[in-house]
Amino acid sequence: MSIPQSGGGPIERREQLAEFLADGCKPKADWRIGTEHEKFGYCRDTHKPLPYEGERSIRVMLEGLRDRHGWAPVEEAGKLIGLEKEGANISLEPGGQLELSGAPLETIHETCDEVNTHLREVQDVADDIGVGWIGLGAAPEWTHDQMDLMPKGRYKLMNDYMTKVGTMGRVMMRRTCTVQVNLDFGSEADMVQKMRVAVALQPLATALFANSPFFEGKINGHKSWRSRVWRDLDDARTGTIPFIFEDGFGFERWVEYALDVPMYFVYRDGKYIDALGLSFRDFLDGKLSALPGETPTLSDWADHLTTAFPEARMKKYIEMRGADGGPWRRLCALPAFWVGLMYDQSALDGAWDLVKGWDAQTRDEMRVAASVDGLQAQVGKVNMHDLAREVLALSEAGLKARARTGAGGLVPDETHFLNALKESVETGRVPADELLACYHGEWGGDLSKIYDAFSY
Repeated sequence: MSIPQSGGGPIERREQLAEFLADGCKPKADWRIGTEHEKFGYCRDTHKPLPYEGERSIRVMLEGLRDRHGWAPVEEAGKLIGLEKEGANISLEPGGQLELSGAPLETIHETCDEVNTHLREVQDVADDIGVGWIGLGAAPEWTHDQMDLMPKGRYKLMNDYMTKVGTMGRVMMRRTCTVQVNLDFGSEADMVQKMRVAVALQPLATALFANSPFFEGKINGHKSWRSRVWRDLDDARTGTIPFIFEDGFGFERWVEYALDVPMYFVYRDGKYIDALGLSFRDFLDGKLSALPGETPTLSDWADHLTTAFPEARMKKYIEMRGADGGPWRRLCALPAFWVGLMYDQSALDGAWDLVKGWDAQTRDEMRVAASVDGLQAQVGKVNMHDLAREVLALSEAGLKARARTGAGGLVPDETHFLNALKESVETGRVPADELLACYHGEWGGDLSKIYDAFSY
């Protein structure tokens, strides 16, 4: 979940809302890669999730990272709720999932180095207090009541609101994890093409990274339970946003969409003010009942943009949001997959050619089928496994064309970061299939063995 935004002055003209998004346009030389990933912490001896307070806790983990590895503290109401260093930050998801929001970097080599450094630092602190961390799309055993809600005002408001919309909002908050990548665009036209490809192919990312076949100690019937959860959260702010495929889509149309997303809060003087279900349009007119007579700033607008949760989201960059959290190789594979498609024009054009004939029903059905069947999904004439072969080839070609070297020039490009996905395409098996095979095989139905087998 995003941290409070800052630095935006008063909104004096409605055009500023679209201009805010357009300010994200950058020349290709300045395009960067921002990788985010979440993971679950647990006590190694009991396999119980970490509380916020206690000898083995989220707070102790954050303090250890702060004191041992030079991270600066981020506090809210006197509580340590995050860390920041050199353009990156560590934040808490509502159930204590630890998220690294990486710095904007030029190559996947740098991204993977950043991920590996972070995981080493986390392990350094965790080993001393008997804590483990595991990358999965959904908590395999834990119940809602076993997981503390982290002490952030945003989460308290959301927690209350989630009981009034959908059925799985609080499941999403406490018991799911994702890996995502944030990518730049060069112009409005470039943004439009990237958003359309991103939304259309997000089900493929869900299938390739599916890693949550268990929930509350049982097989749940989905390869990606996390994706299933997102389908029943809040229709006003989730989904495959079909309007982006309509003629005339651009920054202004995204503004109209975001204005129709009900508000969660307004952040003032370190506190979250309840604006649940209210209208940002009213806020623009000085008619927000939570702050009578007050009008918003661009920081308020930036905050509001973080409360829409479609499969791909636009801010001043595009967020790819369809993948389950997973093992370390896939934390590097996810940005490689999308960078190969998005940062090379030939690959992007090829991807658009594959998906431009799909209608909204096809895209929605693919989203469902990916969560249930992974690479075995079939929607009409679209076979997910065949699609994966074609798209992965485009991504690999895009990474070759980028030719960004690593290891002091010894590694010619970034294509090897796709190896985990290439193995999935060769075998037809994604992480969820591997988990299920272990469960039915060597684990003998004992799900507790997942922690030793799949933790970082």
